[in-house]
Amino acid sequence: MFIDTHAHLFFDNFKDDLAEVLENAKQKGVDYILVPGTSIETSKQAIQLAEQFSEVYASVGIHPHDTKDWSDDFIEELRELAKHEKVKAIGEIGLDYYYDFSPKKRQIKAFKAQIDLALEIGLPIIVHNRESNEDMMNIIRSYKNSNLKAQFHCFAGTLNDARELISMRHFISFPGNITFKRADSLREIASGIELENLLIETDAPFMTPVPHRGKRNEPSYVTLVAEELAAIHKLTIEDVARTTSYNAYKLFGIGEKPKLSKTYKIGESLYINVTNRCNADCVFCDRKGEAVVKGYNLKMKKSEEPTADEYIREIGNPKDYKEVVFCGYGEPTIRWEVVKDVARFVKENGGKTRINSDGHGNYINKRDITPEFADIIDSVSISLNSVNPTQYGELMRIDPKFHAEMVDFAKKAKNYTKVIMTIVGLNQVDSENAKKFVTEDLGVDFREREYF
Repeated sequence: MFIDTHAHLFFDNFKDDLAEVLENAKQKGVDYILVPGTSIETSKQAIQLAEQFSEVYASVGIHPHDTKDWSDDFIEELRELAKHEKVKAIGEIGLDYYYDFSPKKRQIKAFKAQIDLALEIGLPIIVHNRESNEDMMNIIRSYKNSNLKAQFHCFAGTLNDARELISMRHFISFPGNITFKRADSLREIASGIELENLLIETDAPFMTPVPHRGKRNEPSYVTLVAEELAAIHKLTIEDVARTTSYNAYKLFGIGEKPKLSKTYKIGESLYINVTNRCNADCVFCDRKGEAVVKGYNLKMKKSEEPTADEYIREIGNPKDYKEVVFCGYGEPTIRWEVVKDVARFVKENGGKTRINSDGHGNYINKRDITPEFADIIDSVSISLNSVNPTQYGELMRIDPKFHAEMVDFAKKAKNYTKVIMTIVGLNQVDSENAKKFVTEDLGVDFREREYF
């Protein structure tokens, strides 16, 4: 259920009770633990632990504190160690300007050399960054067009830094310090990052979370990090566990991909995976990729699309949920008749409904379907994406004429249900102009969705 992506279990303060520590983690639902080396010697120790315990995996690397004695010969040693089947990354590597344990130039040389090794052998990196943000970001930017993938462990940058790193397909990671009383700035950063871009860790034996501060940290406490993130995002701890575990699978190959979900619960709402088919092909949509959201696999062939009765069986009592949302990685109005049947069941049994749409339902169904929203659809969320038709067409990879189609759909739909128009938070999209258009010109609600 949980994956602790960063725990230094080779430290001496684990030598007397490591088996008990691992059992504690297991009892708390921690399925896997990644142990990053910080030197050649501790990298070997991490591998030994991975060989000894099935739930433990390793990464190998030279921490910036240990680069004072850097030798290019270390790369060959790391290359050999990385051949082990349970080595999943190069790390912990990076920069640390807080202490003067290693000269900056030596740190940078070692960092770049280990990044190059990771790219050569096809492994991600685990990055340490302390008071070195400018150099760190510049180095990572220089690899922007490579296949580099990274975990930014114990994240130490700004929200803008995080979003830039995410745009390069990297992951942001938080340990127990996010629970500290004076960690409001960290929590604010975490609130601005979708779970799909986050990993959880302990950094054991360091960064012990509240309420255990002052004691040795251990992998079982990663659940406290998950609880904090759940509170920040107003989701359940199960949502955090499922999503971050899948993120660890994507980055490190630890665990397994989830099976297809026909319905899926996020927070207090139940979502209906209607279809993967769509008349658009948005640049920010993963419909043709993994099609996973919050750890749920929504990758569905047309032949796998459930009937209305199958959805109804999985829903059970609609009043168990805040709302039932017709969503998935496609356009739900492509299966409008099925949606109507399920929505009618939900409403007749005391539930609430919402449909997430690109606003092309009238075009798709060759008639005005908005009057049919009355009494069965409580709200519709429509992807505005941009006020500019040309930009809209570019973002959705569709003929710009569909912008007018979408706006007309929204105008008609508001006569029968609540309408929310949304954009994805991309730098190139004028969100203020979009908000003004939606709230003043169309007279409906507006929401900006985080990009991931």
